[in-house]
Amino acid sequence: YGVYTGFDSDNSSGDFSETNHKVAEMLDLDPHQSKRTGKHNGETEIQENGIKRHRTSLPAPMFSRSDFSVWSILKKCIGLELSKITMPIVFNEPLSFLQRITEYMEHIYLINKACSHADPLERMQAVAAFAVSAVASQWERTGKPFNPLLGETYELTREDLGFRFISEQVSHHPPISAFYSEGLNKDFIFHGSIYPKLKFWGKSIEAEPRGTITLELLKHNEAYTWTNPTCCVHNVIIGKLWLEQYGMVEIVNHSTGDKCVLNFKPCGLFGKELHRVEGYIQDKNRKKLCVIYGKWTECLWCTDPTMYETYKKNEKRGGEQKKLKPSEDDIKSENDEADDMPEVQDTVQFIPGSKLLWRINCRPPNSSQMYNFTSFAVSLNELEEGMEALLAPTDCRLRPDIRNMENGNMDVASKEKERLEEKQRAARKERAKDEVEWHTRWFHQGTNPYTGTSDWLYSGGYFDRNFSDSPDIY
Repeated sequence: YGVYTGFDSDNSSGDFSETNHKVAEMLDLDPHQSKRTGKHNGETEIQENGIKRHRTSLPAPMFSRSDFSVWSILKKCIGLELSKITMPIVFNEPLSFLQRITEYMEHIYLINKACSHADPLERMQAVAAFAVSAVASQWERTGKPFNPLLGETYELTREDLGFRFISEQVSHHPPISAFYSEGLNKDFIFHGSIYPKLKFWGKSIEAEPRGTITLELLKHNEAYTWTNPTCCVHNVIIGKLWLEQYGMVEIVNHSTGDKCVLNFKPCGLFGKELHRVEGYIQDKNRKKLCVIYGKWTECLWCTDPTMYETYKKNEKRGGEQKKLKPSEDDIKSENDEADDMPEVQDTVQFIPGSKLLWRINCRPPNSSQMYNFTSFAVSLNELEEGMEALLAPTDCRLRPDIRNMENGNMDVASKEKERLEEKQRAARKERAKDEVEWHTRWFHQGTNPYTGTSDWLYSGGYFDRNFSDSPDIY
């Protein structure tokens, strides 16, 4: 759930050369186009200015989950780690987890903003906003992405947004996904590996993130690292599914010693803190430079620490007079209350003098029929004519179970999913029999140069497009 991998048995798993330039044109836009219009693959079209317009809807609407009982699958799994539990395809969304990770790049303008600022405090503010925006696409996304097969890859080149991205499923048990992205103007590198731990707690599924995320701003010779908050899906047995993020996120600037500490608050009793994020940026001497507040589902602001404290004191004085004593019927245990969708949906209380750091993108009007995808997410599995010959044969877009689900062929998708799982099991047994080790193609295990912890690092070479040694996983 969320940007965290789901739980399916055995399914969890350079220079910009001329060749790559051709691929970029196929994947995103033709920079030499001037006045060409026309449609490709349904709703994709080239506008007059040469920029490609991505599709605005999926080929088929979302399949109803109302007739399926998740409880029949999960009732024996309370307190267990879920990577080995098979879930019916109806609980999925038609994207691989590798594509889901790519949604970090939806708000890439925040990285560009960080690159453009001369002031290190403003750079940290932009990076903090980027870290929060990276989990924002999960809002109301309660379908689970497909777990990548071992060796599965995904690439995305977006010249209009100024980046290219590659990811690979580098481990099956435990499931680990590695990714690497770079600015086409050589202004940033963004990379990391994600290894989530999922547990079922009776009414909810919790995904605890593992793995470091690193952003390098090359012009400023700066590197920032952080880990995502914990993600929890409530009401998996009965009621309306809803999602919250909670936990402390610490973003460290390894060049200046500045640190941003963000508290993703659990919703609390009566949902008072639902989706709230509060924190601060401090320098290497622990002096608070600014306070950050907002909601990860809505927007993020920053303000001066003194102004923030003054506002909070005044708010508390006013709040005490207005407080009403809750009735006995209202008083439930915090855990029970947390599993009901809280009614409190108020927007962020603006503090005068605050600066807006980020606001969530509006979703397309048909989003609820499309697994609550953002416009960016809708385009991720698009497979245009001619693209198949250019992609690695391990690319998610070529995966038949996801493709059939996207097209509304649920029975075929389910059969394909089972076939791929069996194929992966057979391949693993064959390797074990022959005592052959699995070798990753595009990433290698190493040490994060900034944190000193174990990490998966990009080996390079993907965009040279030599895919001759790609494994047959589909």
